[in-house]
Amino acid sequence: MALADKRLFLLDMDGTIYNENSIFEGTLDFLSQIEKNGGRYIFITNNSSKSVKDYVEKVNRMGITADASHFYTSSQATAFYLQENYPGQTVFCMGTRSLVAELEQNGIRVVTKPEDSASVVLIGFDTENTSEKVRDTCIMLGREVAYLATNPDLVCPVSFGYIPDCGSMSIMLKNATGKTPFFIGKPEPIMIDCVLKKLGISKEDTVIVGDRIYTDIACGVNAGVDTICVLSGEATLDDLEKSDTKPTWIFDSVREVCTELAR
Repeated sequence: MALADKRLFLLDMDGTIYNENSIFEGTLDFLSQIEKNGGRYIFITNNSSKSVKDYVEKVNRMGITADASHFYTSSQATAFYLQENYPGQTVFCMGTRSLVAELEQNGIRVVTKPEDSASVVLIGFDTENTSEKVRDTCIMLGREVAYLATNPDLVCPVSFGYIPDCGSMSIMLKNATGKTPFFIGKPEPIMIDCVLKKLGISKEDTVIVGDRIYTDIACGVNAGVDTICVLSGEATLDDLEKSDTKPTWIFDSVREVCTELAR
């Protein structure tokens, strides 16, 4: 299927359509062109530091027309996974206040201090982290608990380069406790499967756009949908040549994708 015929574009955010608080040139034209072609876009992000409400406000400030229906985050996928696999259980969370609120809004009991009642430990990309929170998490991981993480990303792109993301935090905790979490977000196909089921759109009509091989592109491969790797974020051409995970298409940026869609 030609790229211009795709009906659903699943878009990563950090490194794909913007960098921290700066929107990439061509992003607004790209989103407009998707709609001109009769398609729609959904933002799927592994970044669990913000709630959907936070993300809507952020992209609206950038000039992007979007509401809650345009988003599916690793926080939402995590809430769904907890409801399906650990119903009624108390979750200890090392994450931002936004992540905790997202989980609670989905009916999950969350604690942020060690409690005997907590049977699940969850870590997210915690931009509010402290040494006390790390210590408390290590206390909980010393017990017999299920251990989950919102996403495996090693770094998050920011204005000056990168900062450690949830995957790097999990490595730190593994060095201290010997334990490794099960990751909910990309590259697991959970997020894509949930969105396609909700919208009733086929895998053939879908493409995922992202800047990371080991999360965005691998997620598309695992879910059986086509992929676009943009070189505006983490992945480089050298990375793509060395990787066994190959995207369907490669573009320098979403600006170039827009040009392709307009042909």
